[in-house]
Amino acid sequence: MHTTNPTIYIIGAGAIGKALAVFLSYTGKKVILLHGRDHDKKEYTETIQVAVNKGEIVKSNIHISTVNNYAVLDGIIILTTKSFSNHQMADNLKDRVGDSPIVVLQNGLHVENPFISYGFTEIYRCVLFASSQHIETHQLKFKPASNSPIGVIKGNIPNLTAIVKSLNNPYLVFTPEEDIQPVIWSKAILNCVFNSLCPLLEIDNGIFKRNEKALQLAKQVIDECIVIAAAEGIHLKAETLLEKLLLISSTSEGQLISTYQDILHKRKTEIETFNIEIGRIAGQYQKNEQSKITKFLGELIEIKSAINQ
Repeated sequence: MHTTNPTIYIIGAGAIGKALAVFLSYTGKKVILLHGRDHDKKEYTETIQVAVNKGEIVKSNIHISTVNNYAVLDGIIILTTKSFSNHQMADNLKDRVGDSPIVVLQNGLHVENPFISYGFTEIYRCVLFASSQHIETHQLKFKPASNSPIGVIKGNIPNLTAIVKSLNNPYLVFTPEEDIQPVIWSKAILNCVFNSLCPLLEIDNGIFKRNEKALQLAKQVIDECIVIAAAEGIHLKAETLLEKLLLISSTSEGQLISTYQDILHKRKTEIETFNIEIGRIAGQYQKNEQSKITKFLGELIEIKSAINQ
């Protein structure tokens, strides 16, 4: 970390990126929000407001640009774009970031691999436990579930501590996590359930709290994924994950999971980093039979998404 008050570049001007930009700017941090794919956009300022807990509104003027407008990104780079663009993003960033740390704020397994392959100096993973959605063009609704941990993929603990300090704010609390992989896998396994079953059933997240058959299928997916996680040296308990699944299901009843929203809006999904990646990892360990339901559900999502596009 070069300075105690670094510029924070948030790449990805979606609901999460905008909300984080507002929170950081509101608390006095220097923030620039960058479009990751719209390379021809001119720089502009947008007033964005975010509804948080108990009806409080947080508002800030956010400077918005695009990655290609910057030859150098010297500060902290937060990546909130869709993970399927990471290879292209890593290629675009490789000559711009130097030794600036990049924090991958995305769901999924091994989404950081393109940045490892391109030799980035410092890479950190954040597992986000919050949701954000647009109400109107310049208005968002944000809901935290718990603190969001950040851990080291390639880097060191002192810099991790400095990054967490720079990003922390009253609305989205980050914590340092020395062992981030079990957290990544736990979240990814739950994503394998929600992001496949809910879109296929065309239903909200609360289905597992309401429907026993859906819950039983979710248990099968969890059991399969735990076997694959163990092969990777990550040992998780099915009971713990099931408790988390039911808690999410009950607290997000009526909400649509991101993959279902992507399908409805004819967008590419991130299922490759969930169910499909579980299937790929299973193949490496000759455990295809132990992942067949999880992988099959992911393949159905790929078909459903392709049909809708």
